[in-house]
Amino acid sequence: MTRLLEILISMAIVAVLFVLVGVFLPSSRTITEKVETNRRPAIVFDTLNSLHRFHEWNALALRDPAIRITRSGPDSGVGARLDYESKERSLGKGSWEIIESEPDSRVVYALDTPDRGENKRMTFTLRPTGRGGRNVEISQTYNVDYGWNLLGRYAGMYVRGHVGEDMKIGLAKLTSILAAVPNVDYRAEGVPLTNLGVVELPAENLLSVSAGAIERNNEAIKRSMRSNSEWIKRTMDANDLVAAGPMRIVSTELGRENYTFDVVQPVRRKGSDEANAANGGDEAEAEAEAMAQAPAVDEGELEVEIPEGAPVEYIRTEPGRFAHGEYKGYMAELENVRNAVRAWALTHGHEVTDRPFEFYKNGIDNAFTADGEFEVFWRLRE
Repeated sequence: MTRLLEILISMAIVAVLFVLVGVFLPSSRTITEKVETNRRPAIVFDTLNSLHRFHEWNALALRDPAIRITRSGPDSGVGARLDYESKERSLGKGSWEIIESEPDSRVVYALDTPDRGENKRMTFTLRPTGRGGRNVEISQTYNVDYGWNLLGRYAGMYVRGHVGEDMKIGLAKLTSILAAVPNVDYRAEGVPLTNLGVVELPAENLLSVSAGAIERNNEAIKRSMRSNSEWIKRTMDANDLVAAGPMRIVSTELGRENYTFDVVQPVRRKGSDEANAANGGDEAEAEAEAMAQAPAVDEGELEVEIPEGAPVEYIRTEPGRFAHGEYKGYMAELENVRNAVRAWALTHGHEVTDRPFEFYKNGIDNAFTADGEFEVFWRLRE
């Protein structure tokens, strides 16, 4: 009996100590980890403000590569939500949802996880740093409330070793994927790049000429574009074809001394209206009208006979989704524009493939002036 009484008294003392210590433990915990990157604020913010690349940098996917992730809500910003489910007991089920978003400055996630605590928040704050503010400091802060949940308060003693380590791993992965994004600020004030987004293009019939490596000289490039366009025009005339859209340039490589590209023209069969207009005399006007009228339905593959000696190739493309932007300015700046379109695509969870190309909307001559108008496309991997 005495022995039992001693045990009960010991248990009571332990319980009292547990309560007393728990009462004096913090009712909330805050953990902050920081990292620095040389990527533009727009690139960092857009990556964090969208959940499309979450699985690439967040430690959840690293702890369980088989984790099931479901996205819902808008593509980015407030309301974008990610639900996850893992067979790993330490992960279980949960969600991350963006509840606050301040452009190029701050993104706040509300977390629902199996860990003890309420009002869990993960806040990413961006601050210019380094010489001239060229770098960005990314601060990741985790906040959790335990209230009077004593077990939660005790669990808070280990939150730095658990959540804190995941934050360090995640920030390291984040800076790694950011480093692979072209460092171009596609949203900076004054950048003549507009209407960034994803568009769909149907299957197309193209006539293409490889220009080869042309000296990086405006006149040389212009001559090559014109002469190769003439080869395409001869092939179109020989097959009763008309332009189905603006001429495009498909870039292969822009080196220090040479520019390697293809001249490409989408084509379709000539309709009776266009044939009559051409016979009426104003061939240029008929061709311009033909270019503006893309076929309403896919004509299917064409039978094209290439004239003898013509360096022209007929290509039938597959339909697909493309990162797209519109640009007005000098053709010489198109390399930066292409990189900007690729940067936008990557930060929004898309992977580009194949070669980029541009519609030369107002012709070759204007392309070499400040009045050049272009649409830039880069196919996305499905």
